[in-house]
Amino acid sequence: MTGDRSLTWGPLAWRLLLAFVLVALSSVLVLTAAALLGTDRGLAAAERADRQQAAEQVAAAAGAAYAEAGSWAGARLDAATALAAGAGARLVVRDAGGAPVTGRGHGMPGMGNPMAGALGAGRVDAPVVVAGVTVGSVQLAFGTSTASAAKDVAWGWIALAAAVALLLAATASWFVSRRIAAPLVRLTTTAKHIAAGDRSARARLRAPGELGELAEAFDHMADQVTRADRARRNLTADVAHELRTPLATLQAGLEELRDGLEPPDVERLTSLHDQALRLGRVVQDLADLTAAEDAAISLHLADLDLGSLAGEVVTAHSARLRAAGLDVRTELTGPIPVRADPDRLHQAVGNLLGNAARYARPGDSVTVRTHSAGGTPTIEVSDTGPGIPADELPHVFERLWRGRAGTSVAGAGIGLAVVREIVTAHGGTVTATSGPGGGSTFTITLPPGSGQERVAGSRARARLQ
Repeated sequence: MTGDRSLTWGPLAWRLLLAFVLVALSSVLVLTAAALLGTDRGLAAAERADRQQAAEQVAAAAGAAYAEAGSWAGARLDAATALAAGAGARLVVRDAGGAPVTGRGHGMPGMGNPMAGALGAGRVDAPVVVAGVTVGSVQLAFGTSTASAAKDVAWGWIALAAAVALLLAATASWFVSRRIAAPLVRLTTTAKHIAAGDRSARARLRAPGELGELAEAFDHMADQVTRADRARRNLTADVAHELRTPLATLQAGLEELRDGLEPPDVERLTSLHDQALRLGRVVQDLADLTAAEDAAISLHLADLDLGSLAGEVVTAHSARLRAAGLDVRTELTGPIPVRADPDRLHQAVGNLLGNAARYARPGDSVTVRTHSAGGTPTIEVSDTGPGIPADELPHVFERLWRGRAGTSVAGAGIGLAVVREIVTAHGGTVTATSGPGGGSTFTITLPPGSGQERVAGSRARARLQ
């Protein structure tokens, strides 16, 4: 699937690309309009400032001529007219009464023309002040705006920048759309393969951020589904095997009794009773598995002493442990108050002891400890058995998991899963450790003390993962 180019584009990719391009186009248009408006206003403001400065300079020159001549009648306005011409404007000088001044320098453009102030694209006035007294004014009539050419140049560069920005935005949109859509299309294709029955299909893609996490979680989920399918098949085979032997034994024994081939003595009936008990254990395992999968474990909480409960569990299972050739030890401290369901907690600790009886070797020891480290009630069930391989430790509490050693031991592989279900329902945790030299330790920690509001009076439920 990695080389199939059809996986990189689809309806989502095109929609993303179109959306990104529309957003980029809108942004470029808005920025371009803002740039054009700002440039136009900026150039106009600069032009107004230049014209006003030119008018003030012309007014200063006209004032100097007035001061030198003592009146407008003999004032030489050549310098003022030259400054106006240099600024590209036509000059009109007026006295304090508003009448046009002719003065000397009449031959300069615009000088002495009463209508000159009406010519050009704009007019700028400035007062003529001599010794603090306004003696007249100057009017500069400008022709075509000198900012037009600058505007044309600025607009050309802005248009070019907008086109380049739009091109870059479209390229980036294409890249981002492809990076987002391709992993999703890959995941969709992989999901379809799995749904079609190909349990080996995996996305196996590397993507940035949340897409990468999604792909990793998807592959992990596919692994879990594959493992669950394999476990269910193994469970069917194991249950069939577990049921076949006692059923065959019961059938044969009952037929012998029916046909009178064997006497119905205590020994014979005890043997048949043991096979019935074996069938009952298999049925109970299936019932526990169903309860665990449906999160049907409900708690009836009560205040109790953890040490006393652990002692009762050991007493109830001591016969089975000793029958397996194990040395049973207890290190119980107390009182350790907890609020828990005594029946369910009894079942959890009993499952741990049953697990030790199943896997430990004759002559090994099993130790049950209770303590309250840091105020946390804790039960430890440890044994000196063969231990658990390091690669199997993360899976020991998974339902239907039996490990390599489980192939030679009877059971459906749900005892520890039920333990985790019960402990989690109490708001606690259960962990398993095993050393390289053998031996295993299962540790249950529970919420401390009584009156825990988060569990009191509630029907706590927890689903196996």
